[in-house]
Amino acid sequence: MGGKRLWAASLVGLAVAVSPLSAQVPAYQARATQFADKPAIAVGVAWYPEQWPEGRWDTDLAMMKATGFNTVRIGEFAWSRMEPSEGKFDFDWMDRAVAAAKRHGFMIVIGTPSAAPPAWLTQKYPDTLRVDENGARAGHGGRRHFSFASARYRDLSRRIAVEMARRYGKDPSVVGWQIDNEVGPPSFDAESVAAWHEFLKAHYGTIDTLNQRWTTQYWSQHYNDFDQVPLHATGQQNPGLLLDFKHFTSATWTDYVQNQVKAIRPLIDPRAFITTNTMFWNAGFDHFQMHRDLDIASWDNYIQEGRPDWVANGANHDLVRGYKQRNFWLMETQPGRVDWAPVNRSLDPGQTREMAWQAVSHGADAVLYWQWRSPANGQEVYHGAVLGQDGLPNPIQGEIAQMAKELTAAAPLLADTQPVAKVGMLFSYDSRWAIDLQRHNKAFDPIKSFTDIYRPLRTGSQGVHILSVDDDLSAYPLVVAPNLNVITDAQAKRLAAYVRAGGQLLLGARSGMKDDANALWPQRQPGPLADLLGAQVEQYYALNEPVGVKGAVNGTASIWAEELKPAAGDVEVLATYDNAGGWLDGKPALVSRKVGQGRITYLGAWLEPSAMRQLADRLLGEAQVQPLVPNAHPDLEISERAGKGKRVMIVINHGGEARPLTPPAGAKQSQGQWKDGQMAAHGIALFELR
Repeated sequence: MGGKRLWAASLVGLAVAVSPLSAQVPAYQARATQFADKPAIAVGVAWYPEQWPEGRWDTDLAMMKATGFNTVRIGEFAWSRMEPSEGKFDFDWMDRAVAAAKRHGFMIVIGTPSAAPPAWLTQKYPDTLRVDENGARAGHGGRRHFSFASARYRDLSRRIAVEMARRYGKDPSVVGWQIDNEVGPPSFDAESVAAWHEFLKAHYGTIDTLNQRWTTQYWSQHYNDFDQVPLHATGQQNPGLLLDFKHFTSATWTDYVQNQVKAIRPLIDPRAFITTNTMFWNAGFDHFQMHRDLDIASWDNYIQEGRPDWVANGANHDLVRGYKQRNFWLMETQPGRVDWAPVNRSLDPGQTREMAWQAVSHGADAVLYWQWRSPANGQEVYHGAVLGQDGLPNPIQGEIAQMAKELTAAAPLLADTQPVAKVGMLFSYDSRWAIDLQRHNKAFDPIKSFTDIYRPLRTGSQGVHILSVDDDLSAYPLVVAPNLNVITDAQAKRLAAYVRAGGQLLLGARSGMKDDANALWPQRQPGPLADLLGAQVEQYYALNEPVGVKGAVNGTASIWAEELKPAAGDVEVLATYDNAGGWLDGKPALVSRKVGQGRITYLGAWLEPSAMRQLADRLLGEAQVQPLVPNAHPDLEISERAGKGKRVMIVINHGGEARPLTPPAGAKQSQGQWKDGQMAAHGIALFELR
């Protein structure tokens, strides 16, 4: 019971500060590790020595070295091998695996194994197993089948993590620790329900406050006690309850990870990082909150069906970098293909390499592949691997080796540099969740809306940083907040201060509608920013067919459109709707107002791509944000990393044909496939800038 009390107290602390300001982060070197004698860029692979005869290990490690790898990740799925029965530990095999990796000169990242508990644990303690929303308890044999709220499971996972840290924590070859693996699924077991009630008590203080914030007089939902509040993630539930469920899962997963972080930190080298690897656009919890007390962010980048949308994929890299506003690790990526999409098409020749370079251009200081060798059996035998099950290279190995060689050669140039951007985009998990819960138009996907706005800003500026609403915005002449549906009064005041100090702020459709309890603001959109804008949303409309937009931008809007109504005399109407006979005809679609030294603009429509490009060009011009290479071909991704007196331009041709490129004046080519003014198909080139 002591563990339960400690866990509940920890959750209470997280509940009180669901959306605090980002903590001030200490200086952190922009390189793969904080070890001065280690490579600045890590390139490597997930290695599972427990799956193979020990006599094969040296052969594998030598082949990894020949491929150009300098890093291995081990341990994250080996709990049953490390602790074959309760309290009986066997690390002899792992001692030899770590020693073998060191002998071959590898940096090592150790993963704690709590994503996949051993059979003895789930058999003896079935209460640790996850329960779904329908009340079905998970069985053994998969992964992530534990309850994130189970105090017993936390105790057992912390114990194995501590044993690992005691054994390997001071080894200078162990440069980092990954907690668990791709956390995410919640649980609805009795402990989770009890934790939910404690969370609500801490967050609201009194049941009367909860009733007021959730408007529980609607449909007779009124509660007399916190213990009456059901735990739900879906269904026809109160919007405040459903958003607070996301707050609860964020707090619970954050505390689950910190349970291990706090236990191992005193036992490991202070230079070693601690992280957890996350998945793309994962909606299960607030990643900004999760990473607040981790050293770095890391994520697993997989391309579904082998058809990369490089701009949208780059946005995800920028989001991950944004969790800490520092460089990150690409902890897993595919060697050609995945095995979980409807059609698991492999990436085309050249694309595996270019996607690795894309990660680096957006701030990755490490690229690790999953996995080294196809397993003899298991749920992921069809997944791409560097080697086949016979221990011989798959066709993709040559391309990966080329990338590893290039990246290693570029490491001195890339060391201590970070991505450069003058445009900031605000990503709000609360807003994403709130819109997803009540889309009003089934086609209103908040991620697609975000990337549709990101696309012309990224290609037009050639650098975007994605930020939390609570981050410092002062370094960005232009800040764009697509669909900032949920906003607090404190956040609105910070955005207003940014504008008055000279910033240019664009709010997208549906912004300023809700507070952090998912309740409507008493004033119409954009809620607490309406006075700053000098205008409001008079009415919003879900669209089943496009409507015209004309003025400063010309084209059409689809999915969503809002009628804007100026209230202040100095509001400029930049575009109106062309919707003969409809509610929107002639009504403002885009308004702008100069306030203090800056400007706030509100876009009330989901614009089609050409119209969004026009607006992006206008905003970038007004903010005086210039690209490195004007009028670059759409297949070319251009990025800059800078630091320690260095400026590096990375150019990637994502197309299947050569494309023209004129580098900036004085640029010096460092490496790559640029010749006679042409970027080769799927080519990479690095330039040192003056």
